[in-house]
Amino acid sequence: MSPQAIKSQSILPRIDGIQNDVEKLRQLGQLDLQKFSEELNFVAGQFYLRRALEGVFNVGSHILSRLPGGRATEYKDIATKMGQLGLIEKNFAESKLKAMAGYRNRLTHFYADIKPEELYEILKNNLSDFEEYLRQIKQILENLDKYNLTME
Repeated sequence: MSPQAIKSQSILPRIDGIQNDVEKLRQLGQLDLQKFSEELNFVAGQFYLRRALEGVFNVGSHILSRLPGGRATEYKDIATKMGQLGLIEKNFAESKLKAMAGYRNRLTHFYADIKPEELYEILKNNLSDFEEYLRQIKQILENLDKYNLTME
């Protein structure tokens, strides 16, 4: 079977976007809770987190779509398949990446239930999950032949 091509214009801008959004989230996380809880800061935190999570799963979906049996449409399924196919460390996929998928759904569908304290806790304690995901994605991109992939 000939190698499938990952489209750089689909992946690289999203990786940059995730990194930029995480940096904005880090800046918001430097505020104290009272300042973060102000409406514009809180809404900005929701926006940047949701956009970073969308980027994570868009990248994963694109890579999976190039692999036999890799198609997945639900975010938790993307996480599972990435682990099953060895793209992402299985433990990370089943724990952190699935949790990220669940929180993306919470941000999208149950945003009115999210309180500033909850989001602030994520900014303080979980942004490294994005860095770990990107580290593993970069390993894929540096070893495309291992997965019978190319980049165009």
